[in-house]
Amino acid sequence: MQHILDAIMAGDTSPEEFAGLELPESYRAVTVHKDEVDMFEGVPSKEKDPRKSLHVDDVPVPELGPGEALVAVMASAINYNTVWTSIFEPVSTFGFLERYGRISPLAKRHDLPYHVVGSDLAGVVLKTGVGVHNWKPGDRVVAHCLSVELEHPDGHNDTMLDPEQRIWGFETNFGGLAEVALVKANQLMPKPEHLTWEEAASPGLVNSTAYRQLVSANGGNMKQGDNVLIWGASGGLGGFATQYALNGGATPICVVSNEEKAQICRAMGAELIINRSEEGYKFWNDEGTEQDPKEWRRFGKRIRELTGGEDIDIVFEHPGRETFGASVFVTRKGGVITTCASTSGYMHEYDNRYLWMNLKRIISSHFANYRESWEANRLIAKGMIHPTVSRTYRLEETGQAALDVHHNKHQGKVGVLALAPEEGLGVLDDELRARHLDKINLFRGQ
Repeated sequence: MQHILDAIMAGDTSPEEFAGLELPESYRAVTVHKDEVDMFEGVPSKEKDPRKSLHVDDVPVPELGPGEALVAVMASAINYNTVWTSIFEPVSTFGFLERYGRISPLAKRHDLPYHVVGSDLAGVVLKTGVGVHNWKPGDRVVAHCLSVELEHPDGHNDTMLDPEQRIWGFETNFGGLAEVALVKANQLMPKPEHLTWEEAASPGLVNSTAYRQLVSANGGNMKQGDNVLIWGASGGLGGFATQYALNGGATPICVVSNEEKAQICRAMGAELIINRSEEGYKFWNDEGTEQDPKEWRRFGKRIRELTGGEDIDIVFEHPGRETFGASVFVTRKGGVITTCASTSGYMHEYDNRYLWMNLKRIISSHFANYRESWEANRLIAKGMIHPTVSRTYRLEETGQAALDVHHNKHQGKVGVLALAPEEGLGVLDDELRARHLDKINLFRGQ
């Protein structure tokens, strides 16, 4: 891999020279092993340790198929789907790979006894397959994580509705937490050139997810003046939602768990903050079996105090079970609860009277299509939305990075260096970077 890194670092390697680089037979990758899926059986979820299940292995370079590209990965990032993969919850991802492997001989490549994980990358195209015309070796790219086959009509209005839609690196193999990744060419987007490799790698999944869930007509369809309640507003997902609300003329009401996170939201420009720990909201009883509507009302009253008496137009929901009842309650009549995840539990409970009698809507949102991902990346590239990477690990430290995310010890996104030898490399647009350096560095050191 050293000759590939040398070509990238040289800065003047031509596309022809990149195309002529000899591909290695193997590369280092972060994997989980199929024969270890039962290793945490009987262990409580929070006690499951990704450091025990995530390995750094040498694996063969996969066969390159039509419409695909091999990318040298300079940096990647941790998402919660990597945590789920590493603790084999809610199911083992090897079931995804087995089902994918049955759809075609080419897809069979993904059904292996190991799973290369990771759904983000920033790097350089090494080789493209037959039928790829818009990308060439040497192109500096980031990748979004939507993998689709597009052989069914349902996917041609919104590719997220393709029956064979999968999340790359989670429901497919050969993901981004590696020195080389295999992606479909329609996952590629230009690298924002004012960002380092680790900064550019970090937004992909969460930035696109936040864009669709909040901004797109497929999600909240946010407009100027909307009051947007954002749970976990300084986190990897919520941090982007907060930026989109501010950038789009809405008013974010940021829910955080401590003063440090509140300060991050204020530094982004948000003014309306609810510190859950400080204000002591307790939506469930100690046994976790029953919710307390009095706490919903107290929460709604606090929101009105902050907004001057107005209710919430859009709730940006992702914690799930712990918060969903409160989210439905505080939404205005005719308002929207958009949900994309359930990090505190999948079985949501809410009082349906507050939904149906007030004509509220629950909209499910899952990642983003190529167009939405492209628009989200374009806003990053223009310096209108900024990365939220707070800390960077080496590839061999991925288990620790995933453990930190699993235990919510992070702010924003956690980056992982793959081929990049150190942080801070990859910037080409120094002028744009200088204009936005305060925002770029906002999450650093947190």
